[in-house]
Amino acid sequence: MIRTQIQITDHQAVELKEIANDEGVSVAELIRRSIDQYLRLRVNLDAETRRRRAQSVIGKYASSQSDVSYDHDRYLTQIYAEVNK
Repeated sequence: MIRTQIQITDHQAVELKEIANDEGVSVAELIRRSIDQYLRLRVNLDAETRRRRAQSVIGKYASSQSDVSYDHDRYLTQIYAEVNK
């Protein structure tokens, strides 16, 4: 392993310590896991693969709202506001 140094906010440090304590691992292990997850998600996909992935979710989900395709930004704003309360 390579030793490195990073700077995080006070809030991030508190949250990481709590999570690490809950999961019984070190903060360093949480950071390594987070980096691994980021690297897996950041795979550079070609345009055809991105198109296929996007098309695979068409019609997959339903909503009781009939205007989601038009008012999606409003719904997302409401959801984020509730999460950040």
